[in-house]
Amino acid sequence: MRLGLDVSAVPPQVAGAGRYVVEIARRLPALGVETTLVTRRSDARRWTEWSPEAHVVPLVPNARVPRLIYEAWRMGASASARGVDVWHAPHYTMPHRATVPVVVTVHDLTFFTNPEWHERTKVQFFRRAIRYAAAHADVLICVSDLTASLLDQVVPTHAPVVVAPHGVDLERFSPVERDDDAVLARVGMAQVPYILFVGTVEPRKGLDVLLDAFRDIGSRDPAVQLCIAGQAGWGMHELSSRIEAHEFSSRIRRVGFVDDAALPALMRRASVVAYPSRGEGFGLPVLEALACGASVVTSRDTVMQEVAGDAALFAGIGDSEELASVLSDALTMAEFERVERSKNARRRAELFTWGASLEKHLGAYRLARGQE
Repeated sequence: MRLGLDVSAVPPQVAGAGRYVVEIARRLPALGVETTLVTRRSDARRWTEWSPEAHVVPLVPNARVPRLIYEAWRMGASASARGVDVWHAPHYTMPHRATVPVVVTVHDLTFFTNPEWHERTKVQFFRRAIRYAAAHADVLICVSDLTASLLDQVVPTHAPVVVAPHGVDLERFSPVERDDDAVLARVGMAQVPYILFVGTVEPRKGLDVLLDAFRDIGSRDPAVQLCIAGQAGWGMHELSSRIEAHEFSSRIRRVGFVDDAALPALMRRASVVAYPSRGEGFGLPVLEALACGASVVTSRDTVMQEVAGDAALFAGIGDSEELASVLSDALTMAEFERVERSKNARRRAELFTWGASLEKHLGAYRLARGQE
C-alpha cells in the first residue's frame, strides 16, 4: 500500500496530537506501507530523522494561513497526493481537491461541545473542517469511543468510523529508572516531593482547579511542591496571575516544555501525576504516566476514565475540594498499596500499544480503498 501522510501541522515542540502523528509516521514503513510524508518546506530534516524509511516531501508553506490554503486547494492535486493509494489527514482538516481516498483523524469534538475552551477563531475553523471531513472523507478515525459517540451526536451523518486508540511507547515510558537523578536535576526537580501536571497550559486543562486544590494540599504538607510541565497555550495571563498570587507560589515550579528524556523521569519520580482536565479526545499524558507506574489522579466521567479504567484515582470535573481530597489520599497511601497500584497502572498501559493502534489504522486505510 502506498500512503500519503500530511505531517505539516506538527509544531516544533511535539505533544498531544503531534505525538500521535510522529508515532504513526515512524512506524508505518516497518509495516510494509510505502509512506510519503508531506512536510512544511523548512521541516524536512526532523522527519527524515524520525522516519528514515519514509519518502519526505517538503511541499507546504511554513506560515499557518498559507499552509491551510495550500492543504485545502493544492495539496490534493499535487504529484505526491496523486501518487498514493490513500491519503491520511491526521488533524481534522483534509484536501478539498483529493484524487484518492482520504482518511481523516478526529481527535475530539470540544470545538462543538465546549467552544469556551478554545480561541474563537479556532472554533470557527475546526467546526467547518470537521463538518467538511464528515461529509467528504472516505473514512474517519476517532481516537476513543467517547469521540466516536460525540461525533454521532454532533454530526449524525458522516463517513464510516474506525476507533483507533492511541498507544504508548512502553520502553520509553517505563517504571525502570534511567539516570533519573541527573535528568531531574537538569529541570530543577531533584530531591523534592512533587505533584506533577503535564500538558499544554490552557483553560480546559483544569490547572485553575489544581491550583485551588494545592492550597489545601500545601497547608497539610509543607514539603510537597507542584510542578507544571508543558508548553504555553492560550489564556496564560490569568493562570500566571493565579500562580503569582497563590499562597504557596514559592512551591510552584513551571518547567515549561520538557524533552523526551525528562518527561518519563518526571512521571516516575512524581508523588502523584495530576491531570484534572475538563475534557479531552484521549488524554495521552494519563496513559504515559500509567506506563511509568505512577499514581495518577484525573477527572471522572471523561475519556481519561475510559483510558485509565481502575488504574487511576478520580475527582469530579472542576471540583477542587474533591481533587484535594483525592490527591491527599494518593500522597499518604501506604507503601504496599502504592506498589500494587503501580503494577496495576503498568498492566493497564500495556493494553494500549502503538502496534495495536497501527493495526486499526491499516484497517481504516483498507476500508477507504474498498477492501474491507
